[in-house]
Amino acid sequence: MNYTQIRPRCKILGEYIVENKATVRSTAVHFGVSKSTVHKDVTEHLRRADPILYDKVKEILEKNKEVRHLRGGEATRKKYLMLKTGE
Repeated sequence: MNYTQIRPRCKILGEYIVENKATVRSTAVHFGVSKSTVHKDVTEHLRRADPILYDKVKEILEKNKEVRHLRGGEATRKKYLMLKTGE
């Protein structure tokens, strides 16, 4: 795949992240691509394709990184709560 094909995709992925304050993982699931593809597109390719959008995405990804330990803890809590209640 060449850069002219990647450019529209990275902008679409970036716009989705900004509009939904989405994580790389949720964006990958939504578009049916790998997390690696999303990450590379929005951290490397988007910088060249649309620097303004890149800055917005970078801000969201940094925020997600700051709170990721909280989301992981919440997921574990829910898992064990479900196991305990038998649901």
